[in-house]
Amino acid sequence: MQTIQKVRCPNCGSEGERHYITHSQLTRTQCPVCDYLMVSCTRTGKVIEAYAPGITVRSTN
Repeated sequence: MQTIQKVRCPNCGSEGERHYITHSQLTRTQCPVCDYLMVSCTRTGKVIEAYAPGITVRSTN
């Protein structure tokens, strides 16, 4: 089963979608405007895949 929820994109603020995919225990958040994508495990919360154009990764060193 899959549930779709309308959400605000954490990258650009546009209207995006969050898909809850029950059989594979995944949550996929995506935005068609800026191409943001994040797939995480519903059970553990760990990020499996992520793509966020315009967000830079900062070093912790």
